[in-house]
Amino acid sequence: MEPQERTAWPAWATEEVRLVAADPAWAEHANRLAAELRQLLHGWLRGPVVHVGSTAVAGLVAKPVIDLQAIAGDPATTVVARNDALAGASWFVVPRELDQRPWRWFIVRTDTSGRHRLAHLHLMRPGEPRWHQQIAFRDALRADPALAREYADLKTEAARDHPHDRETYTEAKHAFIRGVLDRDR
Repeated sequence: MEPQERTAWPAWATEEVRLVAADPAWAEHANRLAAELRQLLHGWLRGPVVHVGSTAVAGLVAKPVIDLQAIAGDPATTVVARNDALAGASWFVVPRELDQRPWRWFIVRTDTSGRHRLAHLHLMRPGEPRWHQQIAFRDALRADPALAREYADLKTEAARDHPHDRETYTEAKHAFIRGVLDRDR
């Protein structure tokens, strides 16, 4: 993507990849955000709001962005029906054509300035395989400190190599994640 194409994007969409040391407060922050989402999406969710991603693994270096996931019976209808309420709480639905991940509807929580991501919600359909994959990967890292260290090293290298390209940073982790999931099948 050319830099001039990014200028119309919100600041949080092009935020640099920045990793920080693990913060024990992430778990409680995730609980507060999950409670906020349960209230904003009351009646639309089909189960819990679950903390996943690197901030859900104690001691793991991470981008300081809480990843949450939830299931809605019809995510497309949910985001349309609750868009104003979500936006009023600084949760912004990313258009599907920009996210390009068919397994989720992506909703980003920003800080009050609108410049920095604080959290992501991966809203999924019932039965979406990715639901279990994200939990399985989180649990594998929680259960194996050596695996978590290996992943931390990979993330650190990817962030160093691709600080201005979140998509490439994410892609650099793909083979490792797939290997862990395939191993744990």
